Amino acid sequence: MTPTYLDFKIIGIYLDIKIVDSPMKTSRILAVTAIAPIIWGTTYLVTSEILPPGRPFLAGVLRALPAGLILVAITRSLPRGAWWWKALVLGSLNIGAFFAFLFISAYRLPGGVSATLGAIHPLLVALLAVAVLHEAINRRALTAAGIGLVGVAMLVLTPDAALDTVGVLAGLAGGLSTAFGVILTKKWGRPTSLLAFTGWQLVAGGLVLLIPTLLFEGVPAHLTGANIAGYAWLAIAGGALSYFLWFRGILALPPTRVTLLGFLAPLVATGLGWAVLDQRLSPLQWLGAVAILGAVALGNWSPAPAATRQREAGPSVGPAVSVGNPPAVDDELDAGHELRLV
Repeated sequence: MTPTYLDFKIIGIYLDIKIVDSPMKTSRILAVTAIAPIIWGTTYLVTSEILPPGRPFLAGVLRALPAGLILVAITRSLPRGAWWWKALVLGSLNIGAFFAFLFISAYRLPGGVSATLGAIHPLLVALLAVAVLHEAINRRALTAAGIGLVGVAMLVLTPDAALDTVGVLAGLAGGLSTAFGVILTKKWGRPTSLLAFTGWQLVAGGLVLLIPTLLFEGVPAHLTGANIAGYAWLAIAGGALSYFLWFRGILALPPTRVTLLGFLAPLVATGLGWAVLDQRLSPLQWLGAVAILGAVALGNWSPAPAATRQREAGPSVGPAVSVGNPPAVDDELDAGHELRLV
């Protein structure tokens, strides 16, 4: 019997599922997920050079709420049942509370101290993965997180950095907030498409930030074209796109591997300061940059499994594709963007 188009589609789905856990597939997901912290690294430059000063909460609201509303409108999907409160919890932890603590820390502490406190996030995720997700202790991830934390400190701390109790507590609370957000995102999964799931959290986080914005900052009387462009960049790239890629990576891979990519944000921010603002980097800062890259590489390196090594050694004997019923499509592929049909 001549194969039909549907037969080819089924074979294509089956082949794609067979390689979903391959090192090449994992590396591709990691590379795409890394775009998110790279974009987040531009936030400091945009905020300091383009946005109006003294309005951190407004920046958070405009970064999250418009992007979330657009995604919800596109997908036409609202939470159902328990997902109303789950979306609120995830949006508060990943976006709303995290932004609030981040801005408090940034305003009360030198930027280097605030960034170093935020860099404790991968360590917290590694520990919470053991306690909440019951994963085995990943010594390599803990080592990489420690190296990355030291690298961030070398990159951004200055000798005259001063400490403030409220700022330090806020910085630690921000790292803990987003760490719990990552772990619960992995634990609960998603009940809908990734676009809708991202939109729910952005809307929830934006609404949480709207309260302190109206209480402490109010609405600006005038915005320039540059201000609007800066807010648009934060909303489209720093909000919708980056969080879509970030949640995709968290749901597809172990969270301890994904969160190590967060070290790229302070690295990009420092690099932009050097390239655009003509800020000089000391040898210690360059060493810190190397340490960060080494930490990301160490935490995400894994030897090829035996099956992969056997395929690389030569073709195996037997049919390339099973003729039995193909397995059910994995939940991570159901949104379509992970699926390739041949």
